[in-house]
Amino acid sequence: MEQNLNEILRLRREKLALLQEMGRDPFVITKFDQTHHSVEIKENYDELEGKTVSIAGRMMFKRVMGKASFCNVQDLKGNIQVYVARDAIGEESYFFFKKYDVGDIIGVTGEVFKTKTGEISIHASSVTLLSKSLQVLPEKYHGLTDTDTRYRQRYTDLIMNAEVKDTFVKRSKIISSIRRFLDEQGFMEVETPMLVQNAGGAAARPFETHFNALDEDLKLRISLELYLKRLIVGGLERVYEIGRVFRNEGLDTRHNPEFTLMELYQAYTDYHGMMDLTEAMYRYVAQQVNGSMQVKYGDHVIDFEKPFARITMVDAVKQYAGVDWNEVKDTAGAREIADKLHVEYEGRHQKGDILSLIFEEYAEKHLIQPTFVMDHPIEISPLTKKKPDNPEYVERFEMFINGWEMANAYSELNDPIDQRERFKAQEAMLAAGDEEANTTDEDFLNALEIGMPPTGGIGYGIDRLVMIMTDSPAIRDVLLFPTMKSLDQPKKEAKSEKKPADFECACFTCPSQEECKAAQEAEKAAH
Repeated sequence: MEQNLNEILRLRREKLALLQEMGRDPFVITKFDQTHHSVEIKENYDELEGKTVSIAGRMMFKRVMGKASFCNVQDLKGNIQVYVARDAIGEESYFFFKKYDVGDIIGVTGEVFKTKTGEISIHASSVTLLSKSLQVLPEKYHGLTDTDTRYRQRYTDLIMNAEVKDTFVKRSKIISSIRRFLDEQGFMEVETPMLVQNAGGAAARPFETHFNALDEDLKLRISLELYLKRLIVGGLERVYEIGRVFRNEGLDTRHNPEFTLMELYQAYTDYHGMMDLTEAMYRYVAQQVNGSMQVKYGDHVIDFEKPFARITMVDAVKQYAGVDWNEVKDTAGAREIADKLHVEYEGRHQKGDILSLIFEEYAEKHLIQPTFVMDHPIEISPLTKKKPDNPEYVERFEMFINGWEMANAYSELNDPIDQRERFKAQEAMLAAGDEEANTTDEDFLNALEIGMPPTGGIGYGIDRLVMIMTDSPAIRDVLLFPTMKSLDQPKKEAKSEKKPADFECACFTCPSQEECKAAQEAEKAAH
């Protein structure tokens, strides 16, 4: 098979050389006047029958039958059959057409008609080779099914799998509809730095880099929050940004180290206002993109039309873990309950941290329909306002769909004195070994001291939203170019300084599950 493939590739290069020798080099062509796409011709056949059109795309099939041939041309929106006759395009052009290969990009001009079998087609009057394919596409009937190859060669995946192209067309529509919705609500789209001195606004480990011109170490942002709040201070009352953020963490079906985040901030509202906005936005996007507020995902139908459920984290733990957290007095009591429930925690974790861990273990998986989980413990919410009637908790919610966190929102902390104390607590956690803890951002504190109005803010994971709206099982299915381990990278042995969390495999980061498991066991023993 390898010899046959090499022979095919050699023949394709010989064909290109022949074309170039005879003055038909496709790579010197700079443009082609395309008048229609295939779907437009099919949808408007009654108007276009007998009229001349020009299409361009990739030849996906060719059948030569003496003086006449058929081929199929695939473009952005679909495909269409082309009838190519020697008498219509000329003997010389037909001679070259017979040498074209599946995968070549061609431009076709001709009349729209129907064949005897009723298939809408184009009767070509000219066929122009616009680009010569020197590689071989996957076999037609088996297609491109290997997921690793699909992710690495997304360009081939888009050619061979129409549903993949549909997913990414829909992704573009989702982001466009979000922008339209927010524009109508009076929000202003802005851009903030990706390279920062202080990567704050989320609990995540940043990527680090070095800026040669300033001889200064910088980080890639993990969040959009702190700069957008600066803009609220500056008087821009409703702002949002859609952009890439970067988190130095593991890979699995819901995580990629770079992903698309949208954050928005609105002055003079709170987290209840963010809930109302979120419900309205999700309904708008579902209707605009899928034409319905009921969206199928896996075995479930997600209903965006009904009011989203609202439950506190304490009530969720009571409902799904059978624990009344209001009766837990201190960290010692929290650890005792975690031990009984077999929930793992670290020595640095306090009462509120353990509540969150129990919620993650017992409650998240049950939250299939859109649900706001409100009032988180203060220990895990360093940028959020305390609840006035219970300062152990903050005015924060996370939205869950299909058991996934889809959004995270606060009544934003605007007290600079309280914020400084929270940063100090984060610094202590960092010193104790928490690599995801924040550090003090003096410029942000200065902005708060100038004065920030009461503000509601929220962050949405755009990739997970696209997964839900397109019924995609993994985040890599909605990222055009997901992060992949280099094929030529030498195999590295697990280093003892790595934490077990770095071994999130899910068959993505390790050569095999067996090696991943062995590395995890070795790491546990080392600790």
